[in-house]
Amino acid sequence: MTGSMTTPRARVLSAATVAALLVGGIPAAAGASPPTAPTTAPTAPTAHQVDAPVPEIAWVACDGEGLEAYECADVEVPSDYDRPQGRTTTIALTRLPATGTGEPTGSVLVNFGGPGGPGVETLHLVGEVMFDPEVRENFDVVGFDPRGVGQSDPVTCFRDAERENALLMSLPAIPLTSGEERRTIAGFATIAAGCQLISGDRLATSSTANVARDMDLLRQALGDEELTYVGYSYGTILGATYSALFPDRVRALVLDGTIDPVEWSGKGSSDSIGTRTRQGAGATETFDEFTRLCAEAGSEGCALAALGDPADVVEDVYAALRESPVEVPISEDETVRITYGDVVGLAFQSLYNTAGWQDLALAFAELAVLTGVSGPSMRAQGGDLPIVGDLLRRLGLAEDYPSIGGALASMCMDTHNPLRSWQYPAHADAQDELYPHFGRMRAWVGAQCAPVLVRDTDAYTGPWEQTTQEPVLVIGTRFDPATPYSFTEPYAAHYPDARVLTVEGWGHTTLGASVCADAAIARYLVDGEAPTEATCEQDLVPFGPALRAAESDERAQLRDDVGRLVWQSGPLG
Repeated sequence: MTGSMTTPRARVLSAATVAALLVGGIPAAAGASPPTAPTTAPTAPTAHQVDAPVPEIAWVACDGEGLEAYECADVEVPSDYDRPQGRTTTIALTRLPATGTGEPTGSVLVNFGGPGGPGVETLHLVGEVMFDPEVRENFDVVGFDPRGVGQSDPVTCFRDAERENALLMSLPAIPLTSGEERRTIAGFATIAAGCQLISGDRLATSSTANVARDMDLLRQALGDEELTYVGYSYGTILGATYSALFPDRVRALVLDGTIDPVEWSGKGSSDSIGTRTRQGAGATETFDEFTRLCAEAGSEGCALAALGDPADVVEDVYAALRESPVEVPISEDETVRITYGDVVGLAFQSLYNTAGWQDLALAFAELAVLTGVSGPSMRAQGGDLPIVGDLLRRLGLAEDYPSIGGALASMCMDTHNPLRSWQYPAHADAQDELYPHFGRMRAWVGAQCAPVLVRDTDAYTGPWEQTTQEPVLVIGTRFDPATPYSFTEPYAAHYPDARVLTVEGWGHTTLGASVCADAAIARYLVDGEAPTEATCEQDLVPFGPALRAAESDERAQLRDDVGRLVWQSGPLG
């Protein structure tokens, strides 16, 4: 079995899958009124530019094994930019200094997605290999945990991580029956209440617009006249928000795995955020490629193909698991209970990185045996903020920890989610009809926002027509399960001069996936040369015999680590 399924704790996979449903918004309570889209967005982006104290960064050596190359720091920025001289919130950041001997060109700020993905921890994983050496020679690479996330005064929803994990473990990975749907909605409501009680003060200032304002202060603190930025997935929303608020402060934007900001904010839409982001469609299209390429590879190249048509075997496994979960042995005396929802979640996560497709095929083949689908002989290989949370923390009754609440810090503050809690089961049924398995899973994203009464009145929801005159580089992967390629052109159309790079491949974003794309990014960041229209191939061909690049094995592992971190942190990746 794959490493993801042989965890020592029986429901870790379920917890990660449920977390991906939960984060992205706060849970919905039955009958709760849906949040309304913020109405305070100005018509002129310059209205959001504020004067605030620029923090001083005191870099120190990072504490941790293998982090000798990195420096770390904490800075204070205004909690509420309407009161820039008032209370502050902490932003954790890390820097990988440039390798060149001369003065670096500047800093590249990076966001890996989520929302809620940890910027500090993820940069520590991939910082030394994520860029072409020419970029590393000329730029310091800087990652930061956005406000409300990770080490940056996180939005938490329980007194401690143990209580949060206990609730997550009690919820179904994907609700199927009416009883599971009621239990899910009730669990969402519990999380919603906890987030607002413990972290209402942090939640109320956690919109992407305020993260963008933080990023502009970091730009100034780093000594850069203009921003050089690379954003993946949700990070493209942060990039679009920054350029909308600060159009004259952009040097270069790399926007990889785009989400159309119009669909993200959803003003006037009758669809939920989980539907608007088209992940059900994207995952279905990418999974069809998984089964197609597996079939083409045959039994020698893909374990699942040894059992018959991979698409048919998968559907049989899903049907069997919907009837009854299966106990998967992980040792002589221990098993893991695997449900239908666990496996759909595993499949969705595995689609992010083609390096894991062989393991996914093997997992389905093993499950086909365990469920009886195949016999053993076929086995193959703002304003007055809530202060209750602050009081609880001061009294030691609540602690900071990396929480699913970090994703609330942007999604529920930014997006319009019009459905009521009781409408989501029918909505999930309809999405399952359109996009089997993945449609139901992703349809619940956004249901968590209904009971959230806290609002960030400084959230930016448009207009999204950009005025930045510098060329920006917009990247899309042809079969991306989380940010479908169909968003690439609409996203680029918001900019006066957007250059589109298409990666002919599979998986979520190009991080660690294409040496060709890395080279194009390097030319753009270092020399300002953005391609007009360009296409790159991917290094790893699913079920193929070899990699195209010498370092792709290491890069693929790092890409898998990043994908897992962001998957567990945020709903969109």
